Amino acid sequence: MRLISLNTWGGRGGKENFLKFFEAYKDVDIFCLQEVWSGGEHMEGKETGGVKFENIMYDLLGDIGKILHTHSAYFRPHYHEWYGLAILAKNTLKIVDEGELFVFQEKGYEPSGHLGTHARNIQWITFETKKGPFTVVNFHGLWNGNGKTDTEDRLLQSDKIVNFIKNLKTPHVLVGDFNLRPDTQSIKKIEDLGNRNLIKEFAVTSTRTSMYKKEERFADYAFISKEIELNEFKIMTEEVSDHAAMYLDFE
Repeated sequence: MRLISLNTWGGRGGKENFLKFFEAYKDVDIFCLQEVWSGGEHMEGKETGGVKFENIMYDLLGDIGKILHTHSAYFRPHYHEWYGLAILAKNTLKIVDEGELFVFQEKGYEPSGHLGTHARNIQWITFETKKGPFTVVNFHGLWNGNGKTDTEDRLLQSDKIVNFIKNLKTPHVLVGDFNLRPDTQSIKKIEDLGNRNLIKEFAVTSTRTSMYKKEERFADYAFISKEIELNEFKIMTEEVSDHAAMYLDFE
C-alpha cells in the first residue's frame, strides 16, 4: 500500500508543476491532502483574517480528479463548504466507512480574528484488506499565527484525536500538517498511544520546501500503529507547495 500526504498550499506553487506531480504518482493508492479548494472563487484577491488569497487553484479538487480518474475523492471541508481536507483512494479499495470529527470548534464556525483559527476536523476512511479492515486518518491542525508551540486549544485538539484513535478497532495511519513542533506535549499525546512517529524515527529535520521562507521547518507528521509493517518512508524532493510531500509504503 502506497500513500502520499501533502499540504497543497491551494496550488499556489504553480498549477502546471502541481498537476505534473499527480500525473507522475497517479498509481499511488491513497492521497491525503490538506488546504484543498473546491470552489470559493469569490475570495480571489481578497485579504481576510491576515490571509491574502492569491494564485489559488479554486477548482483544485476537480483538477486533481481529472488526473486521478481511477480514484474516488472524499472531501471534508472545515471552512465554509469549499476549503478543507480530501482523501483520494483507488477505486479498487473497498471502502466500508468514511467520515469526519471536528477537533477544534464546530462545523460552520466563523473565526473573528486570524483566519487560521477556523474550525478543524480529522477525516478518515476505512477499507477492507485480506488481513481485515484498515483506517487512514487525515488532519490539518490549528494555526493561530503565533508559532507552533502548545496552547490550550492545541492540547484539547490532540486529546480529541487521541480519543478517536483509542476507539478505532483497526490498524491505522495518521498523517497531515499538524502545525506543531516535535517537542510539544500535543505531539507527545499521540506518541503515547504507542504509535510510531516517523518524523522522529527517521530523524527528519524539515518538512518544508524552498518556497517556505520562515525559519521553522517542522509542520507535517506521519504516525503508524504498531501492527503496520513499514517498507519505506521518505520526505519527497519534488517542490509543488511550501510543504514537502510525505511518502509511505507499508503492508
